[in-house]
Parts: sequence; structure tokens; C-alpha cells
Amino acid sequence: MKTLKNEFEEYLQSTLQKDIPSKTREAMNYSLMNGGKRVRPMILFALLQDAGVDPHSGFSCAGAIEMIHTYSLIHDDLPCMDDDDLRRGHPTCHKAFSEAIAVLAGDALLTKAFEIVLESDASDLQKVKLVKSLSECAGINGMILGQDLDMQTENHPLTSFDELKRIEIYKTGMLLSLPMRCACVLSQQEEHIEAWTQIGILLGIQFQIQDDILDKTKTSEVLGKSTSDEKNDKATAISLLGLQKASKIVLDLEQKIKDQLNQIPGDHDCFQQILNYLIQRKY
Repeated sequence: MKTLKNEFEEYLQSTLQKDIPSKTREAMNYSLMNGGKRVRPMILFALLQDAGVDPHSGFSCAGAIEMIHTYSLIHDDLPCMDDDDLRRGHPTCHKAFSEAIAVLAGDALLTKAFEIVLESDASDLQKVKLVKSLSECAGINGMILGQDLDMQTENHPLTSFDELKRIEIYKTGMLLSLPMRCACVLSQQEEHIEAWTQIGILLGIQFQIQDDILDKTKTSEVLGKSTSDEKNDKATAISLLGLQKASKIVLDLEQKIKDQLNQIPGDHDCFQQILNYLIQRKY
């Protein structure tokens, strides 16, 4: 998987090289190649391998997903949203460039994502289905809704974990389910899209609670990002539940993910490796 990840990094770097040089392209490259974990691409590749499909066939789709994820981080870090100074151990895009360029870089990455999927070797029908999944998971009924709900908490602070969970279903869960949905399309196993979507949503909730725990127990230097939720006095799983109960919910969600996975026929060895990495991560 390490070699595959290196190949994907080279592919991702190449996607911006044919574009006209500009400050915006420089900012896009800065944020896109800024040392991300590539969790979503690795999920996509693992599921393709489990289905007996060459993971290289998913490079374009994985690149698109990573561009959408990166754009969301650029905008999330802006002063008008979370106002963060640090991302992946480096100054955030608007700190390295400017707020205006950061907005443009995010916009450009989002639109570039659809371009590279449409230029891929997938069939025309697959491209339509992939673009539909990208739009649904990243759009007004997906990640954007999660961001919207999150922003509303500035005026209406959360009072329950259920409210927080609803935010994370959309803000984090939808983008984590996206590579799973795309893998179903590329491997022609679309009958399992709903089951994998549920796994992605559960993983998104678990992922974010784990982030809240890490934010509370690790330093910004270890995490490579600012712990802005505490700075902005935002409700987190820790503030709503306490560390002990939040940690128990993480374990419960891990079991639910495994139970759901057992309901899907086929070999899941490669995905299980990615899942174990996510569950055991320390940053």
C-alpha cells in the first residue's frame, strides 16, 4: 500500500501541472500536497483491491475526493469559519497566501475535482454516477449541510450529543462514505452502496469523536493542527459527555462498523487494514 500511496502522490501532483501558473494554482498545490493522511483515497484503493479491481483505476476519483476534502479544509480554516492558523503542521492557506487567494484556491479545487473525474478512463455511465456521488456527498445535502449546522452553533450552542452527532453525520460521515460509494461504482457492486454508506457515516462519527479526544489529550504540535474548537468554545464530544463516556462511544461505534461490515459479502482484508489504522491512530 505504501508504494501505491507514493504513486498516488505523484499522480496528484501532476493534476495541477497543466493548469496556467497563477497565485491560486500555487495555493492549490500548497494545500493539496501539504502532507495529508490520504484516508479517503486509501479507503477507495483498499475496496477496489478487495473487489479484485486494479486500484490505479481509482486514481482520478480518489484525486477528486482529495481535492474536495482539501477545499473544505481551506474554507473551514478561514477567519469567517473556524479561524485556524495551523493545518497539517504548516500555516493554513489563508495565512500562507491571503484570504482572497484561499477562497479562490478552495473554489478551484472543488471545480477541478469534477474535471479530473470526467477525464478519467471510467465508462460514461460510471462517470455520471461518480459525479452524482461527488455532488451528493459534498453538496447541500452532504458536507455543506454539516458545515451549515456547525456554523449555527455559534448562535445556538449545542446541548446534546445527538445534536453533535447530526453535524458529524454530514460534515465528516458523508465525505468518508464517498470513496466507498465510488468504489462500488468502479467495481460494479452498486447493490452494496447503501451498506457502505452506513459504514462511512458510522466511521465519520467515530472519527470525529476520536478527533475530539485527541484534541483534548494531545498538543497542537503532535496533531499538526490548531485545536480551534476549544479556542472558539465549541461543544465537542468531550465537553458534552466527558472523556470516559466519549471513549466508550468510540469503542461502541467500532463494533457497529465491524458488525455492519460482516453483513457485506466478500473479502474485506485490505479495508480492514485501513480501518485498524484509523481506529488506532494517535494524531
